[in-house]
Amino acid sequence: YTEPTIYFEFAYDCAKLATKHGLKNVFVSNGYMTKEAIDYIKPYLHGINVDLKAFREEFYKNLCKAKLQPVLENLKYLKNQGIWLEITTLIIPGENDDPEELKDIANFICTELGPEVPWHISRFFPNYKLLNKPFTPEETLLKAYYIGKEAGLYYIYIGNVPGNQYENTYCPKCNHLIIERYGFRVLKIDLKSDLTCPKCGFFIHGVWN
Repeated sequence: YTEPTIYFEFAYDCAKLATKHGLKNVFVSNGYMTKEAIDYIKPYLHGINVDLKAFREEFYKNLCKAKLQPVLENLKYLKNQGIWLEITTLIIPGENDDPEELKDIANFICTELGPEVPWHISRFFPNYKLLNKPFTPEETLLKAYYIGKEAGLYYIYIGNVPGNQYENTYCPKCNHLIIERYGFRVLKIDLKSDLTCPKCGFFIHGVWN
């Protein structure tokens, strides 16, 4: 992905035109932007997936040459503005895979943003400037998944592992399979017209229209 705030004016113009023609607009972002930028594009931004890369200033300083706190503040601001929000954490062995740090991330999402905010846990593959790191073991991703569940998150997804059962959406109350996926493809949706689980009636959060 390319960070959309780098070409913000162009992204804004495109989003405005797309909205006029009935299309939805989604940002995939590092969350490092001003609140003025959020306010400006809010009428035309229907969802955003933000990378919460770690929960330590040291990680952001050394690997990203940035700061953690502005990202956390923007996450809360985006949620308060009513923009559909999802979080992604790319788990890098030896960098941000400590269980305590993952607990901190999950607890922040649940308490500060809400349990309905999806958390995507992505597998890392060695590339570019991090060729010295191994790919993320699946057992690490599973541990992160259960850490998120213990924190109270409703929707947790394991990414970059096509075919695993945790790329699906399950009802947070009864665990009924709501959306079956394979990679980026949706195979089946089992949802009532009032956006509730057909088995137990729990409301399934999302942007459905």
